[in-house]
Amino acid sequence: MSQSDERMFAMLIYLLSIFFPVLGPLIIWIIKRDDSDFIDYHGKEYFNFLISITIYGIISSILIIILIGFVLLAIVGLYTLIFTIIALIKAYGGERYEIPLTIRIIK
Repeated sequence: MSQSDERMFAMLIYLLSIFFPVLGPLIIWIIKRDDSDFIDYHGKEYFNFLISITIYGIISSILIIILIGFVLLAIVGLYTLIFTIIALIKAYGGERYEIPLTIRIIK
């Protein structure tokens, strides 16, 4: 697989996540992870990110009871959008980008 194809598939993991948060990136990662370490890295990074924002979202939802959760949910949503776009750009540029505040569960 050429380096430009690797970069494109890694970028597609993040791009598809905007519209199909689980299924789109999962299909690309499962099909292409054995072909490229770069795609495998970004697939793991995305799913660690997805698990992390899910945890942050659940905590924020619970904290709605004391009204701070509304603000935290907005922050989590903005964080998700901004860092998905940054990771998309970095992946297309060929960089191994680690998204901040991501819990590394999948190694």
